[in-house]
Amino acid sequence: MKKQKSATAVKELGTLLASSYTLYLKTQNYHWNVTGPMFTTLHNLFMAQYTELSLAVDEIAERMRALDAKAPGSFAAFSKLSSVKEETGSPNAKTMIKKLVADQEALKDDARAVANAADKNGDLVSADLATRRMDVHAKNAWMLRSHLE
Repeated sequence: MKKQKSATAVKELGTLLASSYTLYLKTQNYHWNVTGPMFTTLHNLFMAQYTELSLAVDEIAERMRALDAKAPGSFAAFSKLSSVKEETGSPNAKTMIKKLVADQEALKDDARAVANAADKNGDLVSADLATRRMDVHAKNAWMLRSHLE
């Protein structure tokens, strides 16, 4: 694949990486700080989701490297690129869930942007990665939403 053709997918992969890392940190923060009657359930769910995200960020960054691009790797870079905002407060459990649902949906959109850019440029590997990420984030959002009923 030509470097020029992959440029759009690389840009979108950078956003997906930054958003994924930011959501990883936020989810781990919530895992540490959740309280209330759903503590054990949410503590375990959050751990499962941030553990999955820790593997995802590596896969996304390595895909960028395979496309001969540098992966962003600082909080400053992630802050500029991410569609997910970091948590600076101490929300209650229900608010944590609502924020994580919105963030999972944002990552699904970021992954869709990767898939669209990659598909347009014939980058089937990046499109596959993005499609798998969309599925994970849709499932995670559903699992989180089920705690709000």
